Amino acid sequence: MKIEIKNQNETEEIAQRLAAIAQPGDVIALHGDLGVGKSVFSRAFIRAMTTPDEEVPSPTFTLVQIYETEACELYHFDMYRLDAPEDGLELGIEEAFGDGISLIEWPSKLGAYLPWDCLNIKISHNPADQNARHFEFSSQGRWIERLKEIALV
Repeated sequence: MKIEIKNQNETEEIAQRLAAIAQPGDVIALHGDLGVGKSVFSRAFIRAMTTPDEEVPSPTFTLVQIYETEACELYHFDMYRLDAPEDGLELGIEEAFGDGISLIEWPSKLGAYLPWDCLNIKISHNPADQNARHFEFSSQGRWIERLKEIALV
């Protein structure tokens, strides 16, 4: 399932729509090159689940930021600096995957620790328009029906 995003506002809108259907135990894996919009997406998702003025620093150096929401804790992981997949265990991914909602930038660094039923979102540049992005959604689990609910597929 692919969609075209014209600008940052549309990226934020997609993130807000996903936040509206997110549930405890959900894992959202954000794939894409540096500068493609993973952090923009994450910031909009987090603010939709917390408050519009929530301070959302990048977890590049801390590796994880945790936010309180009405539903559960929301974990924002940035695995870019992870040396080995096992290092993710030290960040509390098992608890996050079980009870929280997890947004993961650079999820490939987790290897086999990334849940099979996560929602994978691959974001890429549109070579014809530097502001536009391609979003590609894939999942092995329950996400297909849920994405239909918010008209992403």
